[in-house]
Amino acid sequence: MNSYISAVSIYLPENKLTNENLNDEFPEWSAEKISTKTGIFERRISSDDQFVSDLAIQAAQNLFKEHSIDKNKIDFVLLCTQSPDYFLPTTACIVQDKLGLPTSCGALDFNLGCSGFVYGLALANGLIAGGTAKNILLITSETYTKFINKEDKSNRTIFGDAAAACLISSDASSGSIGKFIFGTDGAGAENLIVKNGAVRFPERNAINVYSDNVFESNDNNLYMNGQEIFKFTTASVPVLVQDCLTKNELSLDDIDLFIFHQANKFMLDYIRRKINIPIDKFFMHFENIGNTVSSTIPIAMSEALKTKKIIKGSKVLIAGFGVGYSYGATVLEF
Repeated sequence: MNSYISAVSIYLPENKLTNENLNDEFPEWSAEKISTKTGIFERRISSDDQFVSDLAIQAAQNLFKEHSIDKNKIDFVLLCTQSPDYFLPTTACIVQDKLGLPTSCGALDFNLGCSGFVYGLALANGLIAGGTAKNILLITSETYTKFINKEDKSNRTIFGDAAAACLISSDASSGSIGKFIFGTDGAGAENLIVKNGAVRFPERNAINVYSDNVFESNDNNLYMNGQEIFKFTTASVPVLVQDCLTKNELSLDDIDLFIFHQANKFMLDYIRRKINIPIDKFFMHFENIGNTVSSTIPIAMSEALKTKKIIKGSKVLIAGFGVGYSYGATVLEF
């Protein structure tokens, strides 16, 4: 049995962090310098009392309302997050209850970041193909900004919070999901990590590390080795894209639009040029949102649908890559 993307909706927190706000805190970083470096002008930030389940519920409610979806037909919830409300219970169970979904509904969390949406599609595809479910609510929800030290100006310029919700179903009237390519290189795990807080390093006390009055690290918070992430991405993504095209028996010219994980402008421009993707086929949408981790692809896809960059019959190659290291790609036909 084939699976299809029937609808997508998003939720963005109201709070904003602009480049001007960051410049006020870090005078050495002008607003123009930040936008030139990242392509980002503002980010959405979850409030102190807003957590992953709250964002997820808002995105799902938007999905039901905007697309006239009967929530009683949902028979599985897949929630991708790396900042769950609790170690246990599963945040997906909380979302199921607060959304008023049937108790006959399956629900699980899976811990992935920038590749998470692609992995979620594959999980949903498998559940439908196996006859386990017919209408799956796939949610990506992240509050990475709660992991970032307030002195870490580098990561604060990049990340924002958001959630996206998709209906993946066996209804053939919507966009079909193609074959998948995945990859993992756990050797890069420590290059994007929140080290403290789980079972291996439960201690939450850590000392801020500075060098020449510049913040470097704190094991309680998000650490990212930008140079290593860039090296991994620029080496792996071109191969990932080519393998995905080959598996789906397509060429670069057959694809109408490419939507990659929306990391930052510099990285995406570099990858686009390396793969020789025409600029008019390469979609970017993060200027006023920031890098929202697993939600970047569905948010960009939602915007591309609204602006008619994706129309009936469009073939769209999506690729996620990052923390793990983990990467994945597939082709969607709308």
